[in-house]
Amino acid sequence: MRIPFVKMHGLGNDFVVLDGRVDAVPDVDAALAAALADRHTGIGCDQLIRLSPCEGADFRMQIFNADGSEVEACGNATRAVGLLHGAPATILTLGGLLQSTPTADGIAVDMGVPRFDWEVIPLAYAMDTLTMPVGWEHLDAPTAVNVGNPHVIFFVRDTDAEDLARLGPIIETDPLFPARINVNVATILDRQNIRLRVWERGAGLTRACGTGACATAIGAMRRGLVDRRVTVHLPGGPLVIDWSADAPGAPGRITMTGPATEAFRGTFELSDYQ
Repeated sequence: MRIPFVKMHGLGNDFVVLDGRVDAVPDVDAALAAALADRHTGIGCDQLIRLSPCEGADFRMQIFNADGSEVEACGNATRAVGLLHGAPATILTLGGLLQSTPTADGIAVDMGVPRFDWEVIPLAYAMDTLTMPVGWEHLDAPTAVNVGNPHVIFFVRDTDAEDLARLGPIIETDPLFPARINVNVATILDRQNIRLRVWERGAGLTRACGTGACATAIGAMRRGLVDRRVTVHLPGGPLVIDWSADAPGAPGRITMTGPATEAFRGTFELSDYQ
């Protein structure tokens, strides 16, 4: 049984999309997701995306990291499937409903309202999430934000100098974070620009992370370090994040805007990965 797929990326954060909006595609479990994501023996991607029809939205999006774990939200993937849909869309995810809209600058995504309470990050015990009284080696006093999935953000002098490949997995799996955590190291360039690198929970270092860009921008805004509209510069390119508390009809909601690209299409034999 040959299954069609679409290979897409948002600023180099790449996805294999199984598009079941019209034609049926197989259910995905952790083993199948990890096998297809393997860059040596599979198709290769940071995340596997499965689309399917649903009530209450234009379609449902399931998101599986390269290790097979299913996660709540992915900003870059939302832009990618918004491009695939080709029109404004309401998308159901584990993290809630997201809205995508094609624009002259790419795809704009309404990422919803950020959450800051320690129990919804989630953390293992109560603490202030604006300036957390914890640290790992020299990385300390981070802020935490849930933007559909959990993020911790460290503001540093030079993000490129941080050994995120080593410290990222240590922080990701710390018992403080019962659902694990996405780890961000960010440098404030000026009030309109942030430079960012992200260790993604279950995926590792990626060229871009849309929810990481949102969480980092919100953390910087909460600390008064930047304006309410900023450009976040990731290794794969820039994303524009707007958190206008007085936006008409949507107070407190985050808008992320940036490009998405379809790379190629193909098929695979399902039995090869089961």
